[in-house]
Amino acid sequence: MIDNSGPLARPLAVFDLDNTLADTAHRQRFLERTPRDWSAFFAAAPDDPPLARGVELVLESARECEVVYLTGRPERCRVDTVAWLAAHGLPEGRVWMRRNDDRRPARRTKLETLRTLSGGREVRVLVDDDELVCDEAERAGFT
Repeated sequence: MIDNSGPLARPLAVFDLDNTLADTAHRQRFLERTPRDWSAFFAAAPDDPPLARGVELVLESARECEVVYLTGRPERCRVDTVAWLAAHGLPEGRVWMRRNDDRRPARRTKLETLRTLSGGREVRVLVDDDELVCDEAERAGFT
């Protein structure tokens, strides 16, 4: 068994999905309604085109880092999410998703996960389109 927690473990590169790797523009209409239709929003995710710059960053990062995906998508989207990543040639990596019943802001759920990931591992970079998530992560000492 390989121990990935020691000083020789590759650093982590943590990537968000929606609007970082996946272009969600075609499904934003579901969030412009009142009430927001989150079920339809997430159901349309398999049709997201990839964002070239995000894909480029993941591929670059994978040369030196272990890639981890950290998304605000609920766990019920796991099968579609993993299939989307594979279909677009993105590196394999653990996918961290929120519990289906977790409605907390992403800046809280993602920071909690980053702290878990960083236990004994270097988180070299976090790439996320949400400024609030990035600000919280930076305040907590993440790059």
